[in-house]
Amino acid sequence: MNGKIIVGFIVAASVLAGAAVYYFQVYGYYDRVPAAGPADVQVISLESGEPVPVTHSGFEAIDATSSPIRYRACFTTDADLELLRTSSQILADATPRNAPGWFSCFDATLIAAALEDGTATAFLAQKNVEYGVDRIVAITKDGRGFIWHDLNKCGEKAYDGTVVGEACPPRPDAS
Repeated sequence: MNGKIIVGFIVAASVLAGAAVYYFQVYGYYDRVPAAGPADVQVISLESGEPVPVTHSGFEAIDATSSPIRYRACFTTDADLELLRTSSQILADATPRNAPGWFSCFDATLIAAALEDGTATAFLAQKNVEYGVDRIVAITKDGRGFIWHDLNKCGEKAYDGTVVGEACPPRPDAS
């Protein structure tokens, strides 16, 4: 009889711990990000190297303080995609990261497919939002837009533990 109680306690504790981990991973750390204006959606100009706002509406975003790569956003735009392609820094190898299922406007699989088949283009929006993390904007031919953060080359090196090297700027916390 005592064995059944102990096993029942272990199973119940395991289920509760699993549910807590799931909740915190999918819901707990995310917050909605309110729209702040033109600076919400930008791309880097080829001419100036500076961010240029992209007209947009319907901006929705989420972020989490637990990781710099959890930012996701969706919007619509009437900006001329061909003009953006000729005047902005394009990223040929951008791959969106998955978003929580409840943030339904951001479907990484569909965005990746659109980037692959050429119906969407990815642009650099901001270099080093946090050390080693860039902001990427993808815009489809029909005016849907998506934003996410991804590790750049320095970030990949810094976070996997290899030597960063001279090509990367010093980390802000390094003295």
